[in-house]
Amino acid sequence: MAPTPATPQEAVRPQEADRRLPAGEPLKAIRRTRRRLAAPWLAAALSMGAYCLGLALYGSYPFGPRSRAVNDLGNQFVPFHARLWDLMHGNTSGDLLFNWSSGYGVPFLADFFTYLMNPFSWLVGLFPRELADLPVFLVTLFSIGLGAALMTVFLGRLHPGPGRLRALLSVGYGLCAWVLNDGFADPMWMWGLVALPLLGIAADWCVRRTRWVAGTLLVALAWAGNFYTAAMATLAMALVLVLRLLTAAQLPPRDRLRALARATTMALTGILLAAPVLTVTFEASRAAQPAPEVFYRDRPSLLYQLAQLLPGGHGGVATPNIFIGIPGLLLVATFPFLRAVPLRTRIGWYVLAAGVAASFVWEPTILLWHGFALPNGSPYRAAFVLSGILVMISWLALAHRPRLGEMAAGGALVALLAWLCRDQGAVGTATWILVAGGGAATLLGLAALTALRSARARTAVTAALTGTVLLCSAYTAFSVTAVRDKIAWFRPKITLTGPSLKAQDGLVARADWPRSRTDPGPHEFANNDPLLIGGEGGAYYSSYVPAATARALRGLGAGWYMKGRHTLSFEDPVGQALMGVGSHLSPVGHHRARFTAHRARPAPLLTVRGALPRPPAGKETVFARQERVLGAAVYEVPALKPAAGAIPAPDRGGWLLPAAGPPSAGPDGVGTTFTAQCTPGSTVVWSAPWFSGQVSGLGARTEGIGRRDVTANPVRELGRVPADGTVSVRFIGQGRQLVPEHALGCLSRARLATAVRALRGPRSLTTGGHGLTARLPRGSKGHAVLALPAVAGWGCAVDGGPYRAPSSFGGLLAVPLGSGARRLSCAYVPPGLKPGLAASGVAALVLAAAATGGRPRGRARPRPHSTKEACS
Repeated sequence: MAPTPATPQEAVRPQEADRRLPAGEPLKAIRRTRRRLAAPWLAAALSMGAYCLGLALYGSYPFGPRSRAVNDLGNQFVPFHARLWDLMHGNTSGDLLFNWSSGYGVPFLADFFTYLMNPFSWLVGLFPRELADLPVFLVTLFSIGLGAALMTVFLGRLHPGPGRLRALLSVGYGLCAWVLNDGFADPMWMWGLVALPLLGIAADWCVRRTRWVAGTLLVALAWAGNFYTAAMATLAMALVLVLRLLTAAQLPPRDRLRALARATTMALTGILLAAPVLTVTFEASRAAQPAPEVFYRDRPSLLYQLAQLLPGGHGGVATPNIFIGIPGLLLVATFPFLRAVPLRTRIGWYVLAAGVAASFVWEPTILLWHGFALPNGSPYRAAFVLSGILVMISWLALAHRPRLGEMAAGGALVALLAWLCRDQGAVGTATWILVAGGGAATLLGLAALTALRSARARTAVTAALTGTVLLCSAYTAFSVTAVRDKIAWFRPKITLTGPSLKAQDGLVARADWPRSRTDPGPHEFANNDPLLIGGEGGAYYSSYVPAATARALRGLGAGWYMKGRHTLSFEDPVGQALMGVGSHLSPVGHHRARFTAHRARPAPLLTVRGALPRPPAGKETVFARQERVLGAAVYEVPALKPAAGAIPAPDRGGWLLPAAGPPSAGPDGVGTTFTAQCTPGSTVVWSAPWFSGQVSGLGARTEGIGRRDVTANPVRELGRVPADGTVSVRFIGQGRQLVPEHALGCLSRARLATAVRALRGPRSLTTGGHGLTARLPRGSKGHAVLALPAVAGWGCAVDGGPYRAPSSFGGLLAVPLGSGARRLSCAYVPPGLKPGLAASGVAALVLAAAATGGRPRGRARPRPHSTKEACS
């Protein structure tokens, strides 16, 4: 089966070949290139075709009505790709450095590096914006194809053998369990599927001591595309490289050390080339709002983990998703019985696979795989590297032409595994169909390839195996998707469909930036509505939400989820006025697709103030904070008095409600009614950030979903104070809940309007991609306050002076103006960008020196494998 190995001159010294090729040689070279590319193209076509066929059978987008926009795919990645479309077409006010739309103004470069650096993401610019879901799907699809194609290439460098058979095993890698369960919803992670074989090819060049510059570029490409999964792939390929060097029978110790040294320098230089990706995201992570604390407690049982080797299912317990299809599983099971492979090589590869698998379920090594931080979600995001290692083992088995008895032993081992795991949640009807039907067909095909000598017969068997792989892979994609979509929290989002496009048209019609903001309001379509449908709102969901942004917005009365990693827009009149919101959308009831538009007169985005008041020494209510930033008193904050219902207990800072009784207990047995006195006609708002339950009164009913630190309710309206000035509000808590002492505020709309009119704005204000310029009224003194969260990276200059970091006033940017300023300029530079660019420059110089200073080797380097090698 194995082709004749290339001669050393062909493998290492192509630059010394005679440049004057004989007649007909170019045509032969073209044919050889086509033959080399045939197998990778076959792997890409089969894997992408099987995935599309599986989705089409299920009726999933883009082949049917079922939406793919589940979980973060709808909440983050479709909106971020819509934002990329806007940037590519000049359809937004921001740029790669700053995002004026989300969180009332947040940094963007770390988001771009993390979520949009998969090269296939740029396909979004070729489609209409309203079809952004399609290129997001193509990111996943093309990453599957490219990953499978590159794995086919790498397997050929791991050990020579027929390209078509390498392609068939690579399909199992392209459609491994991690892709179907985890990667499908995170397009940026899909670059990890590409990075693993890319790094494998680079490492193989280190073993052969050739192409250091090209390998360095491959490392840089892997890390730039998605540094998170590239780090996992780098660690995995380092382990594979060490194993290959340890098991290489004919490689001197000195050459092994040289290979390791080349790999180390190649990796370091390649990573430095992508340094801005790392430095910017590192600084953004340091400045980000901390995620809710995560603990690793639920380690799956060994049998449940082993069940993940069987294709076709999706269990209810979180566990590493690792299956690689039936052909790969059969060959991995056959590998221990191969007498053609030295024992130490068989043991080495199995120890590597078992060690990586064990590292996925031990907290210290879980931290190692994930950058020393437990993920807020699945702790098994690195599972694709184990799938890749299993595919390598399966190829090493097939390349050594297993005998019929050895394959029968492997088949028996798979049957035993299926029987032992028959009661595990991941094993279902589809698993049995694939193991029994696909396994039998695969065994017969592999046995026929071993026994047959006729080229025509072997071609026919290979074609039959190809069809088996295609159908089994498609059925696996179908069955896993069907089982996965039954999970309740996989509720698809409304992305770019009729309701959201209608909302987008309304926002565009009322756009008034930068004189005021047009806020999409509380998110209804996705967690990043300002990116999805436009406008300039407070909703922002990202791993890089600045802590300064989250705390400033919550301190002024906005809500948040995920301990501030998902901020929300203001819903109360004062908060909206402070942030310059001139128009906003609000949902109708609990309907995600229905909304109404509202207009208001906001404060200018930049206001000129005198001396800024300092916060009081004691505890300050949200109403007092809003008044301090507004510069005027607009609230009455009455004392609450229990009047009816369950009797609350006085507690520090408020009232502790008893656990609510059942609804059948009657009105006096459910919740507590409080009364307060306010000026008739004023607007009542309530603020209880951590309250969970129902708040009703003045003809309105709202739901509080607060949970200490994790979920914060915004300040919300209830209604108008009646003529007698008595306000009655009922709090019905879910469990024992605390109602703050100052939970109600009575807002004077007239005072608010007067306060807004009194604020002095600039004569003109212009905003660029990551900066702004303002012409101020003559003789402006004191401070300029911008309705913009005070995040690190801003620098402001007054009247052409030096750029200095602004201060914070109530969480917003404040710039001292001195004795009389006329012009203000501010610009944003992401922290970490300059050091990253400097590191990349150094790496580029090293790479250029290596490229120009390299010289041809005097003699060829031996290939790391030969007919007598140890399967390394």
